[in-house]
This record gives sequence, C-alpha cells and structure tokens, in this order.
Amino acid sequence: MDRAESDKRPDKRRRRQGRPADGDAAVGRDAVLAAATALLRELPPAQVTIAAVARTAGVDPALVRYYFGSREALLLEVVQQLAEAHQPDLLASDPADALEEFIHRTFRFTRSARYMQRLMVEELSGARSAEVREKLRAWNRGPIDFYEALRTQDAGKLLADFNPLFLHLAVIGIADFFVSGQQLVALLAPEGDDLAQLARDYERFVVSLIIDGLRKRQSDSTSMTGS
Repeated sequence: MDRAESDKRPDKRRRRQGRPADGDAAVGRDAVLAAATALLRELPPAQVTIAAVARTAGVDPALVRYYFGSREALLLEVVQQLAEAHQPDLLASDPADALEEFIHRTFRFTRSARYMQRLMVEELSGARSAEVREKLRAWNRGPIDFYEALRTQDAGKLLADFNPLFLHLAVIGIADFFVSGQQLVALLAPEGDDLAQLARDYERFVVSLIIDGLRKRQSDSTSMTGS
C-alpha cells in the first residue's frame, strides 16, 4: 500500500479527539463520567485532572473537554451524580423520620468519595467559572430548602425552632469528618475495633444526637402556652 492510500485510511486516534463516532460506547459521555467518578472515590481532587480522566477512560483529553467543557464542570457533575436525589416524599412522613432519613442520606453522600468535602470546598467553591459556582450554590441549597420545608411543616409541634443553614453545616461537617479524618479516628479507636462497625455506630449516635437535640422539650411547650 502506498502512502497516498495509507493517508486515506481512518486514524482511530484522530477520531477520538472530536465528537465520538455513533455507537462508540468506549468513548461515550457516560464512560468519561464513570472514569472521573472512579478516580474521585480514591484520589485527592487535585489529582483528578482531565489528563488522568482521559487516560482512565482510554480517550483523548479533547473528548473530555468536548463533553464537559472544563474540568470544573466535570467534577460538579460527578458530585451531583454521587449525591442521592432529594426526595420530596420525605416531607409526607413524620418530621423525625424524615429528618433521620435525610441525615442518613448525608452520611451516604460523604462516604461516596473519600475527599468529598475537599472537592466541594477547595475545588468547586473556588471555581473560576461563574456558571459552575452558581450551579454549585443552587445545588447546595437543596438540603437547606429541605430543612426549611421540614421546619415549616412541623410548625413547632415536634421540633424546636432551628436555623436550616446551621443544621445543614452541622450535619455535613459531622458526617464528613469520620471519612476525611479516618486516620485520626483509627488512631483514637480502641485497638482491634472494626472501623466499619464503628462508622455505623457513629452514624446512629449522630442521628440520635441531632434529633434528640432538636426535639421540643415539655418546658418549651409550657412556656409557649403560658405566654
């Protein structure tokens, strides 16, 4: 085969740099997203670069940019995919039950990636893209809006008054530390303890701590009646 004929043959490497060919699942958007998700489960966010994601997915870095536009936009989509969707039907249940389930969901979210809060704080909150920052802000309003709706629905019957923003910050911080501070937790825990069981016990403890702390006391009801 002469060089002219060779030049006419499709170059597989060249095809990967632009829009993927129809049906080429190996370079599909979901494959890129899955590669980024796998990396973020184990690595510090700073190491999850476009080049690293492309290498893991087996695609050209240009394809990652084609699908997501920027590294920040890709990381935000991974975070949103890892988070369990807010379920409005929680508000149809008992306020204490709804609050308990939402706290458990927060724990599951923080466990979904080892450096989740570092990703949220160090990478996405300071994103150069105003669009990414606004999407992150709007998305993070979800838990605050849920707590606000829960407070409104309860109307002071079961729960004492609370600040939805403060509750969100407290829950996410408490939930995250067991993951982000795992080395310290292991150092402090009794030797030989099963850390997985310890994590489950800690989660139950936090749920009880928060719900009991927010539960209205009899004295609160009496003082309201007296006033």
